[in-house]
Amino acid sequence: MRIRPLLIPFAATAAVIGGLAFAAPAPASSSTGLHSTGVVAERGGGAGTAAKASSAPGGSFDLSVWELQEPVGSPGSPTTISSSRLQGANGFQDSYFYTDTRDGAMTFWAPEKGVTTPNSHYARSELREMNRDGSPANWSLGGTHKLSATLRVVSVTSSVCVGQIHLGTGGSSTKPLLELYYHANGDIVLGTENSPSGGQTSHAVGHVPVGRTWSYTIGVSSGHTIDLTVDGSTTHYPIPSSFNSYRQYFKAGSYNQSSSNSTTKGARVAFYKLTVAHG
Repeated sequence: MRIRPLLIPFAATAAVIGGLAFAAPAPASSSTGLHSTGVVAERGGGAGTAAKASSAPGGSFDLSVWELQEPVGSPGSPTTISSSRLQGANGFQDSYFYTDTRDGAMTFWAPEKGVTTPNSHYARSELREMNRDGSPANWSLGGTHKLSATLRVVSVTSSVCVGQIHLGTGGSSTKPLLELYYHANGDIVLGTENSPSGGQTSHAVGHVPVGRTWSYTIGVSSGHTIDLTVDGSTTHYPIPSSFNSYRQYFKAGSYNQSSSNSTTKGARVAFYKLTVAHG
């Protein structure tokens, strides 16, 4: 497995693609026991170091393997920000995607009213996994694939999807393989798709009050098993054989799950770590 360095020299046993982490704000409510599969580096070497006011998320996170979709643009065609524009401290940021200057969090805001994709009624400010050469990530189920995050949901009206494995090429379906939801009552729920044609089964996987920090790792192993870890607790789910022909990619951010005419209600999600590993 190849080792890819982040923004500081670091040796590791896993290939890591994407993410320099800040230590999350650590009041008594912060969760512990994060089992990371990737390199976690604290900017400046100190816990709780906040980004400078002028620094975009790309100054603290490796966004070279992500593309951003925002809830603006023309109907059915949301604005997309390329990885090249996201990278670096002077990279892209706006009111939907920015660094929280209080704690350095990479923050996503998705209001209930916003431009959506043709296959969804809900707005999103969300990253889509890319390859380093700028092409869309599109990996097979074989091998091991992991998306790890430390985050907190700052506010949410109903529920928000904070992580996905989505279907790529291999067929006509535009469904996800799975979605990880956070509900306004603090429940964390994994939705696994029954088949490429639709139907989702819900699994209760945790509970964290709004505003508290928590962690997840979404993984695929051996081509037929979903491995989910939420705050150190791991569960496994079989992947139906109907997905075997499809390739996949990760998504993460704030994919709001409610809609209205309000531009002030919505889901705001702050990420302190985001890494992807393939092996």
